[in-house]
Amino acid sequence: MAIRKVAVIGGGTMGSGIAHVFALAGYEVKLVEAAKDLLDRAVKNIEGNLSRQAAKSVITAEQKAKALSLLKPCLGLESASDCDLAVEAVPELLALKKDVFSRLDSICPAHAILATNTSSLPVTSLAAATRRPDKVIGMHFMNPVP
Repeated sequence: MAIRKVAVIGGGTMGSGIAHVFALAGYEVKLVEAAKDLLDRAVKNIEGNLSRQAAKSVITAEQKAKALSLLKPCLGLESASDCDLAVEAVPELLALKKDVFSRLDSICPAHAILATNTSSLPVTSLAAATRRPDKVIGMHFMNPVP
């Protein structure tokens, strides 16, 4: 299965960084947040980080423009309905993460891989909240991501 569309759930420090690197790598990325102000802040953070990278010649202006064109800010988990990979990056609260995984399991296509960025919670506990534990993985990014 090819991964073409990625959904990143949570636009905080880690989530916005994860969305940034996936977009820079050429993936269509839906950055999903629960509130518009949080989503706007996440997009502004990504734009700022890409601008800094371009100013330091880490990336070209064209790479920056391409990454921004691939970034799709979205409100609500339902926007992950067509993703091939969903990466959860919400706060480290087991009940919250389990709820996100249960909902993603119902929303995402059957082929989609559900990943968590957790550094401290058991991935098996999150997988147990789904009907596809064989498609739940840990994908931990170190801070800072980009």
